[in-house]
Amino acid sequence: MKILLSSEALTNINFPNLGIELKNIPSGIDVFGFEITFYGILIGLGMLLGWLLAERMAKKTGQSTELYLDFALIAIIVSVIFTRLGYVLFALDEFVDNPLEIFNFRSGGLMIYGGIFGGILSAVVFTKIKKYSFWLLADTGAIGLITGQIVGRWGNFFNREVFGKYTNGLFAMQLNVNDVSYDFRTSNISSLQAKYEGKQVTFDRIMELRDNIAVVDGIEYIQVHPTFLYESLWNLVLLIFLIIYTKHKKFDGEVILLYLAGYGLGRLWIEGIRIDQLFLWGTSVPISQLISLLLIVLSVGMIIFKRVRLAKAK
Repeated sequence: MKILLSSEALTNINFPNLGIELKNIPSGIDVFGFEITFYGILIGLGMLLGWLLAERMAKKTGQSTELYLDFALIAIIVSVIFTRLGYVLFALDEFVDNPLEIFNFRSGGLMIYGGIFGGILSAVVFTKIKKYSFWLLADTGAIGLITGQIVGRWGNFFNREVFGKYTNGLFAMQLNVNDVSYDFRTSNISSLQAKYEGKQVTFDRIMELRDNIAVVDGIEYIQVHPTFLYESLWNLVLLIFLIIYTKHKKFDGEVILLYLAGYGLGRLWIEGIRIDQLFLWGTSVPISQLISLLLIVLSVGMIIFKRVRLAKAK
């Protein structure tokens, strides 16, 4: 087994304001000539842990654990497909010249909201066929889903992706410029600007990173917000809250609605500092922020509506 480095250059990742320097962080492992990325390993591990925790919650609430195994086998496949479709839908310009790249999952490009939608769609169809409560299954499934997100986000750390704009705050993270996909050293600024036409925020943030490149031991680094870390920690707090609240929920469906509102709230502010945003077609509106805002409003609205109805029924 061989450890794979992300490039021939040093692959250190530093947190200078925390005094942390991680040397030669690999991107994956080579097993008998087959490359297995840590991103893929962590996504798989997240799915496994998510299913195990959902199964545990099902058992504690008197549900069939076998039902959740059947659902997980379907929902995982559908969700993975929809994460890719969600990305492709809002990044069509990347696939115009080579449509077959749409099917190349290893090249990256996934949208978590696509996966969430795929999971919900799977639950609707599954519960319809099984004649089971959609809302009860969704409450339990939400626990597994957010667990997978907590673990899976760390795949972005090993891929040196999904990072934010420049910062010199406490959690500032330094990435080797050779390890990221953006061209931070090109002298052709007009070409760079044309590439991000209609995406002024992205262009401005790239320029800010260019203007603040740090040189450590002769190696150039960009210094960014570790948004993968922010989201993972936010989701961990949300998971703990949802597990505790499950015992006190007022109606089936409240946990999944709290998940959607809570995740949407976290994603709303985290997406606001990311560089690699996807935009609504022909606009400068980040699609994930728009979806997050809609989820917050709809979920909170449904919780209030349901609680008012329950109060009137007493």
